[in-house]
Amino acid sequence: MVQQEVETGPVSWGQPANHSVFSSCHKSCLTFFCPCVAFGRIAEIVDKGATSCCASGTLYMLLAMTTGIGTSFYSCCYRAKLREEHGLAEKPCGDCCVHFFCGLCGLSQEYHELKNRGFDMSAGWEANAERMGKTAAPYVNSGMTR
Repeated sequence: MVQQEVETGPVSWGQPANHSVFSSCHKSCLTFFCPCVAFGRIAEIVDKGATSCCASGTLYMLLAMTTGIGTSFYSCCYRAKLREEHGLAEKPCGDCCVHFFCGLCGLSQEYHELKNRGFDMSAGWEANAERMGKTAAPYVNSGMTR
């Protein structure tokens, strides 16, 4: 019997970035109308609860209001983390390019990718971790005490 070697490399995203927004518009309303909420939910799950949805979403909103393009750089870091964690290919182009040229498409794709992997995006990390049997973010001691 001959065994075939299977190449393990990056897998494709569940949907192309532009597919997420335009073909499933009814599912992407949150991303289009409230990208700060969608980003906050993505960030909380990608960070495994270390950063709250509210904190990430608020920072995203402040960056959008003050710098405009700051959100692209902030959100592309989370896209890279998500990609590395799940072994996803850097498609259709680089992480920062996706968020710079069509940030809403990128957020929608990431949101749907996590949803397709079984996460309940509105529940947050703790509820998802409990449901999926994953571990929560480690507790860090605040310092020395007597």
